[in-house]
Amino acid sequence: QVHLVESGGCSAQAGGPLTLSCAASGVTYSSYCMGWFRQVPGKTREGVVTVDSDGRTRFGDFAKDRFTIPKDNAKDTLYLEMNSRKPEDTAMYYCAVQEDGSCSPWWLGYYNFRGRGTQVTVSS
Repeated sequence: QVHLVESGGCSAQAGGPLTLSCAASGVTYSSYCMGWFRQVPGKTREGVVTVDSDGRTRFGDFAKDRFTIPKDNAKDTLYLEMNSRKPEDTAMYYCAVQEDGSCSPWWLGYYNFRGRGTQVTVSS
């Protein structure tokens, strides 16, 4: 059974890096699509970045230059690295997994499993 637990959320000022973690048990990294989505208050959920079973990544337009999605297979952990916090990054961040390896369609409801989320609040 897949179990996802996000951590690393915080309240911080703009600027500087931030790393979120997703402890992902029961996941076959080479076969699944894995990624991050976020929910901004009052807005629809949006994709941040995903990586499919072939290693192809997809980024949200806002995420291309500031986010990366490293994995540590030995630790069963997926990360979201943000290199410069902005107030518009304030959101609940969710880790998600799709068992068939495809990351499309690119919306959180399509994914088999997701965590409960971790809150990031960035002030100016």
